[in-house]
Amino acid sequence: MSAHLLANRRTLAFILGTGLILPVYGAGQSAPANAQSSAGTVQAISAKDKQEGAKYHPQLVAEFGGAVSGPQALYVESVGKKIAVQSGLSNAQGDFTVTLLNSSVDNAFAIPGGYIYTTRQLVSLMNNEAELAGVLGHEVGHVAARHSNKRQSAATRNQVIGVLGAVLSGVFLGNSQFGQLLQQGFLQGSQILTLKFSRSQENEADKLGIEYLRRAGYDPRAMSTVLASLAAQNTLSVRLLGAPDNRAPEWASTHPDPAKRVSATAALAGTNPGGTLNRDTFLNRISGLTYGDDPKEGIVEGRKFVHPIDKFAFEAPNGFFMVNGTQAVSISGQSGKGQLTAAAYNGDLDAYVRAVFAKLAQDNKVTITPGPVQKTTVNGIPAAYSVARVAQSNNSSVDVTVFAYQMGTTNALHFMTITQAGGTGVFDSMFGSMRRISDAEAGAIKPRKLTVITAKKGDTVQSLASRMAYTDAPLDRFLVLNGLNASSKITAGQRLKLVTY
Repeated sequence: MSAHLLANRRTLAFILGTGLILPVYGAGQSAPANAQSSAGTVQAISAKDKQEGAKYHPQLVAEFGGAVSGPQALYVESVGKKIAVQSGLSNAQGDFTVTLLNSSVDNAFAIPGGYIYTTRQLVSLMNNEAELAGVLGHEVGHVAARHSNKRQSAATRNQVIGVLGAVLSGVFLGNSQFGQLLQQGFLQGSQILTLKFSRSQENEADKLGIEYLRRAGYDPRAMSTVLASLAAQNTLSVRLLGAPDNRAPEWASTHPDPAKRVSATAALAGTNPGGTLNRDTFLNRISGLTYGDDPKEGIVEGRKFVHPIDKFAFEAPNGFFMVNGTQAVSISGQSGKGQLTAAAYNGDLDAYVRAVFAKLAQDNKVTITPGPVQKTTVNGIPAAYSVARVAQSNNSSVDVTVFAYQMGTTNALHFMTITQAGGTGVFDSMFGSMRRISDAEAGAIKPRKLTVITAKKGDTVQSLASRMAYTDAPLDRFLVLNGLNASSKITAGQRLKLVTY
């Protein structure tokens, strides 16, 4: 969540072609425009596509924490343009805009008009340039194959939804009318998601990505290895987040399970296809990237969230996990969902709470009647809250709670949560945990960064993992980060990634 929380909340209503990889996920001759590929004849970037892409590009960048600048971003841009021209959308690299996003969520996507995106977190998971090219090529493949156009009727109903809305419908709201409305307008904040692509569309994008890798002179096996890393990251995320039944979190599942695609992409690439990986170049160029949450957006540490700029902290309930975004922190568990965000504040906390409910009702075109606004104080912070019970079409009800805090004379923030009727108490500990932090506590928060090191004689996975800037699961984090396993042997001179302060 960005500093100075009074951000302008936006709905990106109609973005075609976006394909996301959530957590888990050289040069050659350019393909001519309108080239033949496994997707058929590719339509070149149109003036309309360019116009639409240019319209939504700044909103997407803002939603994902802004664009990273500097040498790492320039490198990602160069690789993205090299792979993009293989698609046939254009044979001019200048027709593509490739952006490295300042986001701590593993993610990549592309939209028509030549706009391609990946997050610094996803780049950090990769181990060579061919893997970077493969992921970006996969996303360009969705656009080249016009997958979103083939699903346009669905897309116009629910094109862009927030992380929290995505989780809400699938857990305890089912397909209720209110749950669907919440998907489209209630909690849009932290990270953008789109409709899932079908398994066949995902497989086609994998094939196109491999085709583009071959054309650009890369080793096409990189598609399989990056999918394996993404699968390993999914598994680790499940364990670290405490997700039940060993299932990946909902926000980690926009694409079909990458683990099931590893063998298929390996078979498509072949056993000895040739091509380059450019591992050393890649490691040289990405070293120094910020890793994990950027302190100016606040830091998630397990169930704790601390914002060193706005100087507040809170703790999610047991069994819940958090995802930090630029405009909101989403909180998710089996018994409820919520988010922390902000709205305009004029000094009246009672009016603030009612305005949040009114905006929710207006956005979703439903009637919401909140109960009386209750005043209280939480750790010395003036607060107010109210609960609205909302009937669903399946004859059940949910409780929506708005719990607001006056953080200053001109700013406030609030939790908005949803539970089954009568279940709002699951969030009581979180509501009561909001507190201000001292200058000393804020100053002690340090950013993490990706550091590339050269192994020395005697180094092992265990000794190197002990240098990771984490107290929880440092070995597992190190192995996933480097595409290794517990039995991997480290050799002197081997170059590896660490996360350090």
